[in-house]
Amino acid sequence: MLRRLLLTAAVSATAALTAVPSASAGTPASPQAASPAPLPTASPAPLAAAPVGLSSLYTAARGGMEPAAMPPPARPEDSEDRLTVTVQEAGNGADGTYELDCHPAGGSHPRPAEACDLLDGNTTWGKDLFAPVPPNALCTLQYGGPATAHVTGTWAGRPVDARYDRTNGCEISRWNTMVPFLPDLMS
Repeated sequence: MLRRLLLTAAVSATAALTAVPSASAGTPASPQAASPAPLPTASPAPLAAAPVGLSSLYTAARGGMEPAAMPPPARPEDSEDRLTVTVQEAGNGADGTYELDCHPAGGSHPRPAEACDLLDGNTTWGKDLFAPVPPNALCTLQYGGPATAHVTGTWAGRPVDARYDRTNGCEISRWNTMVPFLPDLMS
């Protein structure tokens, strides 16, 4: 969660800095040059006790310090990283329904910290971590067993409803990249 907050802050700071004209710009180079858009007159309330690193989010504007434009805070019910995993026909005691909470890690999942670390490490802006195998993918004709998993909940502020199985090489690989979030069926 902290990693996502810092990434959002960095992107917002970059956008704000590119939107603010530099102090050396002074006057436009030519009469045809467009003048920058005026800064908003209302300033959001200052941050109280800003954590270290947020000071870089401030930009000099109108002779004072104003917070850089930040996206609105996510609604609490959308920002929780909470998933439910239902595993069937996996054998070896792996079948069942597990709850996984991240940030902090917890729930009934057998390995919550490792599962959260895996999901955090593979979460990338603009990509669906739980995306299915593309329909035009060329997959080997191998069968990895009858195990299935259904994942629902919220991850990175987005709803999740994903299904996993082991019916061909692509699906087996997709499952294996989610271990230990999904049970390890290789052993």
